[in-house]
Amino acid sequence: MTKQKNPLPAQWQQNQKAAKATQIAFDMDEKFQYAIRKAALDAGVSPSDQIREILGLSVTKRPKRPRLTVSLSVNDYELLAKKYQLSPEQQLEIKKHVLDDLIQFSADT
Repeated sequence: MTKQKNPLPAQWQQNQKAAKATQIAFDMDEKFQYAIRKAALDAGVSPSDQIREILGLSVTKRPKRPRLTVSLSVNDYELLAKKYQLSPEQQLEIKKHVLDDLIQFSADT
């Protein structure tokens, strides 16, 4: 029985190539970072895609879920539970209240 050279499905092979990419970070003045982030936001793309666009590199055109993220610690859940009069274990309910607060913030600005 002969082993195949690359037994992974084609899609996995593509992901394997992407995993080999190297991420680089740029330390630059806040006004330059702001300009790039604002351009990305205005274009509806990620800052990373905006940088690729600026550099003339290819940009993945697949649709991305527009979402915001925040990391919450156990202590954060306890504080939010108290704020919303819930128990810290009711994380889904807390998330719903947080979403309402974020929507209200957006409507007020």
